[in-house]
Amino acid sequence: MTLTHRGRARGCLLGLAAGDALGRPAENLSPEQIAARWGRLTEIDGGGTDDTEYTIFAASLLVRHGHALTPQDVALAYRQEIIPLVDGPMKGAGFSELGAVQALRRGLEPPLTGQWHRHGWSDGLAMRAAPYGIFAAGDPGEAARLVEIDGCVSNAGEGILGGRAVAGAVAAAMTGASPEEVVAAGLAVIPGDSWTARNVNRAREAVLDPSGPGEVAARLHEAVVVRHYPWTDLAPEAVALAFAAYLLGRGEVEESVVVAANLGRDADTTAAIAGALAGAGRGEAAVPARWARQIGPVEGRCLPVTAGRHVLDVADQLVEGT
Repeated sequence: MTLTHRGRARGCLLGLAAGDALGRPAENLSPEQIAARWGRLTEIDGGGTDDTEYTIFAASLLVRHGHALTPQDVALAYRQEIIPLVDGPMKGAGFSELGAVQALRRGLEPPLTGQWHRHGWSDGLAMRAAPYGIFAAGDPGEAARLVEIDGCVSNAGEGILGGRAVAGAVAAAMTGASPEEVVAAGLAVIPGDSWTARNVNRAREAVLDPSGPGEVAARLHEAVVVRHYPWTDLAPEAVALAFAAYLLGRGEVEESVVVAANLGRDADTTAAIAGALAGAGRGEAAVPARWARQIGPVEGRCLPVTAGRHVLDVADQLVEGT
């Protein structure tokens, strides 16, 4: 069956939302803790978190501005659509996005808004990078350029590189490329000597290790996890684990997402990225029906501006705008 651009776009965002939802209860847990609680986490229980809502917000920027998107457009959207609706703490928001909001409130402009706080290397951009790959399907370089425009408002350094890698990989997956080609496309749009690239390559080597499959989580954690850092949302770590899960799942949606969620750490983000890659490659019909039925309009718990929007409608809008 020949997949359409629309089918791949819908699969990408539906896979992302499913991964976000599946990984949510496993966030910040270790593989051992996940195994003790669920055996193997395979079923969605409730909706997703900020990953899906920020993805919808990013898509709205592309629908409005397309290839002409600027950092000023992104900053204005934060000031008009996010900041006025923040009543108290932003529930579920990543450190980089919280830092960007604080910087914008102080009158700073990008790229300083992504540089002044200490969490520029978070995976906040990587978690919302998929729409850029959909919009620039087949052109990883353009997808990476666009996502960096968004990312400079909230992130810096490796945080931006993580977003570039995911956007470039999704752009390749949207063409039906093999998982190995997809990961190579993500690596091609970031410096080879970057922390993110080194981690992705280490993760690939761990996946190819001839040891038994039961040891894959331990190999991956040994390869890329920064155990002494107090938070799990490091972009070089999350992107590497997500790409590894996608490779281990051979590009199939369910297995890629389940593997990512069961690796723990920032499980909602890694599973969302793996789901986006696999969904772009396999299309909407490849997302398990039992998961798809549980993906409804988002509640706007983190970003009230996104409340009531469904990822399938957002995917359609992205395709219409290309």
